[in-house]
Amino acid sequence: GLVHIKNPHLDSMEEDVLYHLDLGTKTHNLPAMFGDIKFVCVGGSPNRMRAFAQFMHKELGLAGDGEDLVDICAGTDRYAMYRAGPVLSISHGMGIPSISIMLHELIKLLHHAKCRDVTIIRIGTSGGLGIEAGSVVITDTAVDSSFKPQFEQVVLDDMVVRSTELDKDLAEELLACSKEIPDFPTLIGHTMCTYDFYEGQGRLDGALCSFSSEKKLQYLRRAYDAGVRNIEMESTAFAALCGLCGLKGESSRGRFCLL
Repeated sequence: GLVHIKNPHLDSMEEDVLYHLDLGTKTHNLPAMFGDIKFVCVGGSPNRMRAFAQFMHKELGLAGDGEDLVDICAGTDRYAMYRAGPVLSISHGMGIPSISIMLHELIKLLHHAKCRDVTIIRIGTSGGLGIEAGSVVITDTAVDSSFKPQFEQVVLDDMVVRSTELDKDLAEELLACSKEIPDFPTLIGHTMCTYDFYEGQGRLDGALCSFSSEKKLQYLRRAYDAGVRNIEMESTAFAALCGLCGLKGESSRGRFCLL
């Protein structure tokens, strides 16, 4: 089906400006540019997402070598966006605020472009938990730092709690695809999302550290027992936004898996 937006205020606006993508409904013909997009892959680094778009260009057998792919968001330095046939490749930076801003504007873009049956996949690196280095974790549920499947966000002065369930059928599809590629171990597991790379992830090497190595290990063992297999900083916001807006979403993360 169509990508939904859950904002009645947009209907009364003459123009919708996607500020951080340097796109807009009056300045660009979004249906012509993006109407046939079926897959959106997002990841932190602009360079990696360009490399991924080049990889998809080659895999899809498109004309040319993909070296001249144009950054559709070249008018801004916030995010980078590349296209390879029906696949859109976009960077989202690091952390929940950065990916949240990008996803709001991406979802509006897909809505204005009248895209149908879009699948969105988050790819990138993460910290593995109790698994072999080089593994790819396909996320079934994103959880917060208390191992709960929820995304909490302060809206005005209310704490809004949203579900972080991801598409289970898509996770199984991706796992089945992985059987054809024996180069690295692949598994389905929970992904824990934190608000910080250092203390939030139990690291001992930040500018601040308020806990002992023993307390860190106890926490990580509890996370593992709760089903967590990797840790990163975007998955709960990704799952919540995609789920609310009708996107078939998946977060697939390889520990030190560089694209």
